[in-house]
Amino acid sequence: MLALAFIGFFVQLLTFPGVVVHEFAHKKACDYVGVPVLDVAYFRLGSPAGYVQHLEPERYRETFAISVAPFLVNTLVAFALFLGLATAIAANGGDGVEPSAAGTTGLVLFWLGISVGMHSFPSTGDANTLWSRSRAEWRGSPVVLLGIPVVVVIYVVNLLSRLWADLIYAVGLLLLASWVVGIGAF
Repeated sequence: MLALAFIGFFVQLLTFPGVVVHEFAHKKACDYVGVPVLDVAYFRLGSPAGYVQHLEPERYRETFAISVAPFLVNTLVAFALFLGLATAIAANGGDGVEPSAAGTTGLVLFWLGISVGMHSFPSTGDANTLWSRSRAEWRGSPVVLLGIPVVVVIYVVNLLSRLWADLIYAVGLLLLASWVVGIGAF
């Protein structure tokens, strides 16, 4: 049990940039839809690693936007980082990144891309919020039912994160970026 706690702490520390981007996405979504934010912790040691406390949105679509914003933002940021990495490798003739200043840049791009990509998925707390709103509002607006599959996916992915599904997703973004640049798998 202690070993799992240590691994969790180490992963949390190693992937802190992803937590920061995740919480930044929530904060910017609140700003965008006009929901006042009460408190923000972009990163802290503990559980949760970060949070955005805000007033309850008036509309379901605002709740939805705030909840799924990290998926969109983290995915785009991680993909952009991986495109930069793949471009650097392609510029080096596709032979990988050499141990030099470019190599250091490559390692930083790889670390940031993996970190940000791993924190793309909304949390179980985000799913709980969406689920509560969906249950409360589906009779008044059947369109809300379209959000239920998203809630299910969030719950499933959070369960699968125990099997490193979040890391697999980040590696998938890396492979997609390398394919887009035309260098194939690393």
